[in-house]
Amino acid sequence: MKENGTQREASLQGIITSRMRTVAEKERLPAEVIRAGIAAGTIAVPANVNHASLSPDGVGQGLRTKINVNLGISGDASDYAKEFEKVRAALAYGAEAIMDLSNYGKTGSFRRDLIAESTAMIGTVPVYDAVGYFDRDLAELTARDFLEVVRVHAEQGVDFMTIHAGINRRAVSFFKERKRAMNIVSRGGSILFAWMEMTGNENPFYEYYDDLLDILHEYDVTISLGDALRPGCLSDSSDTGQITELAELGLLTQRAWDKGVQVIIEGPGHMAINEIAANVVMEKRLCKGAPFYVLGPLVTDIAPGYDHITAAIGGAVAAAAGADFLCYVTPAEHLCLPDVNDVKEGIAASRIAAHAADIAKGVPGALDRDNAMAAARHRLDWEEMFRCALDPEKARRYFERTPPADRHTCSMCGKMCAVRTTNMILEGKKVGFTGGTGAEEK
Repeated sequence: MKENGTQREASLQGIITSRMRTVAEKERLPAEVIRAGIAAGTIAVPANVNHASLSPDGVGQGLRTKINVNLGISGDASDYAKEFEKVRAALAYGAEAIMDLSNYGKTGSFRRDLIAESTAMIGTVPVYDAVGYFDRDLAELTARDFLEVVRVHAEQGVDFMTIHAGINRRAVSFFKERKRAMNIVSRGGSILFAWMEMTGNENPFYEYYDDLLDILHEYDVTISLGDALRPGCLSDSSDTGQITELAELGLLTQRAWDKGVQVIIEGPGHMAINEIAANVVMEKRLCKGAPFYVLGPLVTDIAPGYDHITAAIGGAVAAAAGADFLCYVTPAEHLCLPDVNDVKEGIAASRIAAHAADIAKGVPGALDRDNAMAAARHRLDWEEMFRCALDPEKARRYFERTPPADRHTCSMCGKMCAVRTTNMILEGKKVGFTGGTGAEEK
């Protein structure tokens, strides 16, 4: 059962729920800050009443930047065991959210097992599941069918759902009038666009938005308003379609809040560095400060195999400018379904971007680990350096790859280590670089 209604309704009544308290402890902030942020709409705590294993996290203003990991079963890669390897890697590496983007086979069974096992919040894109769930062609589905899939996901315990409600007839008209290099690259957006064009109907999630919100309210599911017209290449960024849809999402945000439903806004996928900060400011203005979830952004289109790096660059810029939630990107982006090593690389890159942005934003405690690393490096305390590292195992493996003769240095500088040299001089010792230990007592 819901505790004092939805999290948003409780916050508006001045009530601090147990989930708000958990988030406050994680963020090292007073619980009242979390409650006030939810009431204002600047913080969301996605937490379905049926997700029993959840350790809730907050997404939004003044909080640590969170990261999401995408995974799931597809027609060309339907190995459940391998997908659960990725789930466990995501949890081990500290991802706060996992989106199940399964679109093939027994998606319900996979999703139930994922929700049962995951302490991270779980997101889905219900429209992916519609054709398989009803086993009918896309054009044969009705508006009510799409809503029924949302209810199924909500009942199972999904904490937030990407719903592309902003791609209505008006947005589509702008998209069709202004030619794009890459057209629509959002999978969910393209499905709805195709359905609208084949049936002649309005987007069901837009036309029946109030009915959709009633379902989400019942299970306290957070709506993640998807950007169906997000740019899929640099030349399409900040165009009329993208901005028109974003303005529509701002209107839909207020309607969701009025229904007691928390909101996250999804943002661009490909965008030049110089446009990112302005897009964050625009989202915050049009959507009244709702948490911003960016898919990268990828800052160049020419790096397949390295897109975890292009996304981390864009993610750091976006988060430093005020974005709250980063969707990870792996080296396999644009090429194939990622394996477990790709997942680890993607998480590490996104975690670095999020952490760098948190330092820039002055998030409480963000610098603590960096300060501890600096102290360990000053002492040349390798075990403590490994403990402070984002990936201790990888750091140790590199150190041991070419072991130094003197364990107080590394193999790059050896006895000429600047830290070692300075420490020895300040300790009143002589420094030598040939023979013996390289040091003599005065």
